[in-house]
Amino acid sequence: MTKASLIILVSLAICILSSLNLAYGAASDQNKFTVVGLVYCDTCRVEFQTSISEPISGATVKLECRNRTSEKITFQSPEITTDAAGSYKIEVTGDYEDSDCDVNLMKSPRADCNDPTEAWRKARVELTALDGVTGPIRFANNLGFKKKEALPGCKKVLTDMGYYELKDELGSEAV
Repeated sequence: MTKASLIILVSLAICILSSLNLAYGAASDQNKFTVVGLVYCDTCRVEFQTSISEPISGATVKLECRNRTSEKITFQSPEITTDAAGSYKIEVTGDYEDSDCDVNLMKSPRADCNDPTEAWRKARVELTALDGVTGPIRFANNLGFKKKEALPGCKKVLTDMGYYELKDELGSEAV
């Protein structure tokens, strides 16, 4: 009987310790995030992507989190440079439930496309496992710089996208 009790006790201890390891191990993995996004050149100066927008290689972005109450910075990434496709990836460890986290445009390497768009100069991301979003990947909205002057093909692209009011304003020029 004591041998059976000992086996049951050891089995129970193993179960409890395994459960604790699983719970705490999972919690530490929940605090690792990867923020991904894209930086593009708004070739039509409309502050959204079109079929002729271009990715910007070598643009820099930075992630910053600020506490909602105190406004103190709770996390700040180094400046991250986009790859040839205009994509970036920022690794973050920690839970920032009480912070507003934004990916900010820093600079564009292109002299012809370095005017930050007003609407998309920063993108908010949630960096907490307590918001109902599962998985470690967080997708930021695409961020853009505007070209100094819109490309000639923009009128047709915007008309094709359904901006009919543009046809009325531009008349035959829109096509």
